[in-house]
Amino acid sequence: MAKLVIEARQSEKHYWADLWRYRELFLILAWRDVAVRYKQTVIGIAWALLQPALTVVVFTILFSRLAKLPADGTAPYPLMVLAGMLPWQFFASALSASSQSLIGNSALISKVYFPRMIVPVGTVVTALIDFLITCVLLFGMMAYYRFVPGLAVLLSPLFVMIAFLAALGPGLLLTALTVRFRDFRFVVPFLVQFGFFVSPVGFSTAVIPERWRLLYSLNPMVGVIDGFRWALLGGQSRIFPTGLAISLATVVFFLVVGIWYFRRTERTFADII
Repeated sequence: MAKLVIEARQSEKHYWADLWRYRELFLILAWRDVAVRYKQTVIGIAWALLQPALTVVVFTILFSRLAKLPADGTAPYPLMVLAGMLPWQFFASALSASSQSLIGNSALISKVYFPRMIVPVGTVVTALIDFLITCVLLFGMMAYYRFVPGLAVLLSPLFVMIAFLAALGPGLLLTALTVRFRDFRFVVPFLVQFGFFVSPVGFSTAVIPERWRLLYSLNPMVGVIDGFRWALLGGQSRIFPTGLAISLATVVFFLVVGIWYFRRTERTFADII
């Protein structure tokens, strides 16, 4: 009598092929997250624009008016802050959502087999959609200040992709750890808050003393934010090649570790969750 066994494929080749085979599920989960995020809210998707706008106002008052921190070149300080806020907000939102994604889909994971990586990747894509919406605010502010970006703006999608990978690696690691150790539900918000204050969102990396700049660049978002600002503000914002290289190396490191640990523990998720 034939025996049918349903289990996750063990071959790496088959696993990555499964990710493509289940692409429709990936799209469904991503679209569901987008639809649910602003459901039953009064102003709906406008929240994606209101939050960074209010943050820029607060940062301008605290850092520019009170702390007297300089802007990059002659670029308006609010524009510099927003150019740093958008990639950081994308990273923070993607990291927070992806770290809780498997727990939030426990009913689906415990009943049906599919490559579990689809779930955290889908949450990062949802955060990317929010990022694209908030870019409307950025372009509107550029028009207000009559600031015209140079040709370097064509490289901005590259830094967005780096931000995507920067969120995906730790997101995969943290979501796998959260399944096994629920304490990480409390650790992740602290890490995001701490990362916000040590990332160059409200200030330029140029204010960091040069002797500490390489160590500071171990934060993967330093290179992303500096690169995104440089692409948008051109010569008004500085980019530090060595610091960018260190940030990229950190992104690659966490991406490799995140994928490795996620794949190592993936087959146990349905039993633990």
